[in-house]
Amino acid sequence: MEKGRVVVELRDVAIYHTDGDSKRAKSADELVLSDVNLSVSEGEMVYFIGRVGSGKSTLLKTLYAEVQLLEGEGRVAGMNLRCIGRSDIPYLRRRMGIVFQDYQLLDDRNVFYNLYDVMKATGWKKDSDMRRRIDEVLSLVGLDTKAYKMPHELSGGERQRLVIARALINSPRLLLADEPTGNLDPVTADGIMRLFRQITTKGCAVIMSTHNTALIEQYPARTLLFSKGKITEVDITDSFSQ
Repeated sequence: MEKGRVVVELRDVAIYHTDGDSKRAKSADELVLSDVNLSVSEGEMVYFIGRVGSGKSTLLKTLYAEVQLLEGEGRVAGMNLRCIGRSDIPYLRRRMGIVFQDYQLLDDRNVFYNLYDVMKATGWKKDSDMRRRIDEVLSLVGLDTKAYKMPHELSGGERQRLVIARALINSPRLLLADEPTGNLDPVTADGIMRLFRQITTKGCAVIMSTHNTALIEQYPARTLLFSKGKITEVDITDSFSQ
């Protein structure tokens, strides 16, 4: 689809390892990334690639305010990352979806209540609206017949689809996915990629970190290489030898 409004805007950003204490002095040995300039629009797919420890996950954490932005300018889903207070972080995260590799599901609740309880926690009030939205997202991810299954009764691919459904429940403008296919077999991973592509056609931007360059070749999109503390846009036909 044609790209929409900008949902991520980073200008002259430097990312540091921190322990959450913004008063700590920034030092060279804490520097993860520098000179980061990034713009992502609604409906766009962007890949983060690079070696383990190159800063992909740290930048994703910065986008959802797990890591504080200390230098440069950053806006995500209309919120200023430099000015965001701890009490504002839940509002930021309601505007985005986050997909973790390790699922982080509620194992004592079925598929329906994994979604229902998140909705209650994020401010939904009307039961009929909640049930209608759950039906919509489960249908979108292909779990409409699995609503009353427990997480342990689902395959790995189905659990990842449930995580994606949870991420989409509040109709986010941005979805962040950290190695979402890392534990999946090739056929299941392909299904997840098809789902991400479908999500972008509905106007949601998707930023995905991955080591699977074969998937990128099959589903090409803008690709950013993390190497030596910098981010560079690359063509997927490159050798990734950096």
